[in-house]
Amino acid sequence: MAFRRRNKSYPFFSQEFLIQNHADIVFSLVIFILIGLMFETTAKTAILFIQPQYNISTMSADGEVTLYLYGWKDCATVVFYLCITIILHAVVQEYVLDKVNRRLHLSKSKNTKFNESGQLCVFYLVSSLWSLYVIATEGYLLHPSSLWENYPHVHLRFQVKFFYLTQLAYWFHALPELYFQKVRKEEIPRQLQYISLYLLHILVNLHCPLGNNILCVCVSQNVTLKNDRHWFCLWLHVVWCSVMCLSSLTRAVVCPAVGHHENGLIKAENGTSPRLKKIKAP
Repeated sequence: MAFRRRNKSYPFFSQEFLIQNHADIVFSLVIFILIGLMFETTAKTAILFIQPQYNISTMSADGEVTLYLYGWKDCATVVFYLCITIILHAVVQEYVLDKVNRRLHLSKSKNTKFNESGQLCVFYLVSSLWSLYVIATEGYLLHPSSLWENYPHVHLRFQVKFFYLTQLAYWFHALPELYFQKVRKEEIPRQLQYISLYLLHILVNLHCPLGNNILCVCVSQNVTLKNDRHWFCLWLHVVWCSVMCLSSLTRAVVCPAVGHHENGLIKAENGTSPRLKKIKAP
């Protein structure tokens, strides 16, 4: 599976060889992990990379619901989807952006900016549609108060957690891409700035579905805003944190005796919590 045309060959394990063939190397690693699912002895290890971990089941008014915690095992999942993102990045670059570049005959500096904007536009479009789908299917449109009630939300729905993990994978993949794409030294601080802002936003909001809505707004407005687009997300996050603090204080003062919540789940007055049951991974 070759993503780029090879004009010349380079020695194995050289810097140019790694840059030119990084997508093929990562693709081989992904295939290796997928093959591990075929054997019983390696399936339990391979599933750590593919499926979100820390799943539990709890009883609700609608029956048994599967929720997800987060922990260190999620790092393996992020690494796997980071590899998938590197492959998709190479596919978009080879089969879309490079073909457009050859038609436009851009200069080297404009070509670099065009590639960066093209990759971000594809990511923003997919993320906006996906986040809107999660908001609609998880019932946040019909019950918006569920976004901040019982904060913090330690237990997440599958779609919410998987969305966050893939977002982390994308922005972590942007770090090695600075090397693979041979980004100029003067451009690296600017790109590191907005990459760090997005990673900070996602890591802080991992415990609350409301962060999904804010992230949806952030990736949607990036299509129109230019220089201040990433600072807009930072200020939006600051406003959200303020709202969450005020909401928690108000709930504690106004209704302190209506039971309380533990780990995002309602706890009755007698101190009992809904029964949680871990689901074994296949």
